Amino acid sequence: MLSSVTAKDKKKFIQWFLNHYRLKKRESVWILNYLVNHMDILEHVHFVRDVKYCPRGVMISSRCSEKIPFRFYKNHLVTTDAEKTFHDIRLNKQEALFIQLNFHQANQSSYYAAVLEENPFLPDDYYVTKDDKQTTAELLDQLLINQKQEQLREEIDEALDAGNQTKFLELTKELEKLLNQS
Repeated sequence: MLSSVTAKDKKKFIQWFLNHYRLKKRESVWILNYLVNHMDILEHVHFVRDVKYCPRGVMISSRCSEKIPFRFYKNHLVTTDAEKTFHDIRLNKQEALFIQLNFHQANQSSYYAAVLEENPFLPDDYYVTKDDKQTTAELLDQLLINQKQEQLREEIDEALDAGNQTKFLELTKELEKLLNQS
């Protein structure tokens, strides 16, 4: 996976980050410093908002964040052991590594935004809230009701054209009932 952000820009960002934030785990500093000093690895690093669905990802938190200090995800396994993470990074230099940084107002940081990339591993509905799902369900229900009303109106017109009074009365009752529901 090619990165749209250069290794040089990632290096500058990590240096800025380390100069402005204190991390909850000192091993996190070691890992980030290791990355800064290995441009070949930085080529394969991708900063994303959420690493938990990535095949290989590290979540690092600063002291000003309420998130957990450190997590490493690899193929659905999770560890908080930073030394294992370091060894994995060192031994798999050519493998994509996704990094999520948690720090105060990260979503408002222009420096972070400059290196953030789209996470291709997030499920399609990841950002869909319960309210979104409810609104969608209500909209779908209303669309189905509207479609049924339109269908009944067409059938009523056909019954009128055919002079079928029984069918006309039956369909108008059904339409009236449907109109009272919506």
